[in-house]
Amino acid sequence: MVCFFKTGSQIRKNHLEISIGVEIMDKVCLPNKWKLLTLGDLFEITSSKRVFKEDWKIEGVPFYRAREIVKLSMNGYVNNELFISEEMFKEYSEKYGIPKPNDIMVTGVGTLGICYVVKKGDRFYFKDGNIIWLKSNGRAYSQYVEYAFKSDYLRRQIDDSIGATVGTFTIIKAKNTKIPIPPLSEQQRIVSILDECFAAIDKAKSNTVQNLKNAKELFESYLQGVFSVSIGSSNKRVGWEEKSLKELTTKIGSGATPRGGQESYITEGISLVRSMNVHDWKFRDTNLAFIDEKQAKQLEGVTLQENDVLLNITGASVARCCVFPKDYLPARVNQHVSIIRPKKDLLDSIFLNLLLTSKPYKNMLLFNGEQGATRQAITKAQIESFRISIPPLPEQQSIVRQLETLRSVTQKLEAVYQQKSADLDELKKSILQKAFAGELSTS
Repeated sequence: MVCFFKTGSQIRKNHLEISIGVEIMDKVCLPNKWKLLTLGDLFEITSSKRVFKEDWKIEGVPFYRAREIVKLSMNGYVNNELFISEEMFKEYSEKYGIPKPNDIMVTGVGTLGICYVVKKGDRFYFKDGNIIWLKSNGRAYSQYVEYAFKSDYLRRQIDDSIGATVGTFTIIKAKNTKIPIPPLSEQQRIVSILDECFAAIDKAKSNTVQNLKNAKELFESYLQGVFSVSIGSSNKRVGWEEKSLKELTTKIGSGATPRGGQESYITEGISLVRSMNVHDWKFRDTNLAFIDEKQAKQLEGVTLQENDVLLNITGASVARCCVFPKDYLPARVNQHVSIIRPKKDLLDSIFLNLLLTSKPYKNMLLFNGEQGATRQAITKAQIESFRISIPPLPEQQSIVRQLETLRSVTQKLEAVYQQKSADLDELKKSILQKAFAGELSTS
C-alpha cells in the first residue's frame, strides 16, 4: 500500500476555527461530514477511585501509574512493580467499574497525553490523578483517537503557548480538547492506512537503528581487537612492553571545586573541566564552567596542557576518557577528573585515549573503580599502578592513524543513519498531519 495526500482542490472543505480558551489557536479546513468536537463530546472522561499507598501489594492485580501506561504504549507490555489485592480489585470493579476493551488510558502527569487502548483480556487498576480514563461508548473509534493524540494537532493543545509541556493534563482539559472527527467508517479507514504506513516506517527505522548499531560496533570491535592482549599473560605481541602509567607519564592528578561551588562560577574566564565535559573520545563544552584568576591560582597544580588525557574518576561516568583540546586553554580540572600527561617520547596521547576506552582496558578500569566505598571511584594510586601494554611510539602513531581513519568512516555512516531515522520520524508527523486534515488516501 502506498500513501498519498489529496490536494485542497480535490475535496470540499468546511472552514472552522479551533479556539483554546479565548485565543484562536489555528485555522483548519475539514471535509464535509467531518465535525470538530471535544473529547468530552465523544467519551465519558473520569479517573479511578483512590488506592492508598498502604494498599499496594507485591503481587495480585497490576496497578498502573503513568509510567506503566507509557511503557504499554511504547512496548505493548510492562513488567509491573505494583499490585492491589484480588479482593480490592473485585470491590472496586463492582462499585466503580474497571477499564474495558477500547477504553483509552491517557497519562495526566509526567510525559503527558500518552495513550493506551485497553485490549481484550487486560486486567488492571490504575492510580487516580496520574491517568485519565476515556470510557468508550461507540461515538469514536478508539484507535483513531489514539493516533490523534500523537498528532501535532492535539499536542499543541496539551502543550502551552511557548511549546513547553504543562505540568498536568487534567480531566477538565481533556474534556475541552478538540479533535476533528469524520464518520466512524472513515475513522476506521484512516486507522487502517496509518497502521500499514506506520508498520512500514517502523520496519525501515528498525533497520536503520540496526545499521547505526552495526556502524558503532564496527569501530569498537576493531578497537577491542587491537587492545585484546591480557595484561600479565605470556601472550604478548612482539615489540610490545608492559608498563605502569606512572612509568609512562609526567603527571597524574585531579583538582577541586572552588569554594562556593557553582555559585562561584563566572560567564567567561579560565575553563574548569568537570566530568560532564569528558566523554569517550570526545571533549564536550556543554555547560563548561569558568573561574577567575584567583580561583585558578588555587588550582595551579592541575593546570591543563594541550593533549593531556582526561579520565573521569568518580560517579556514574567513571572511566570515561578523552584528549583535552587546546581550544579551551587556559584550564583546570575539578576533583572528579584526573589529568594523565604522557611522556611524549614514550606514549602518544591519542593512543592512550583509545587504549583506555577499549573494552578490555575499560573493564579493568571499572573493576578498579568499583573498589571505592559508596561510589565508584578510581584513586590516584590505582591510576599510577595501572598497567598497560604498548608498542614503540612509531607503531602507536601508526595504529592511531588506522583507527582514526576507521572512526571517521563509521562516524559518517552514523550521521547518515541518524539523519535517516530523523527523516522517518518527520514522515510520521507529516502523515498524521494529513490524516487529521482529511487529506489521507491510498492508491
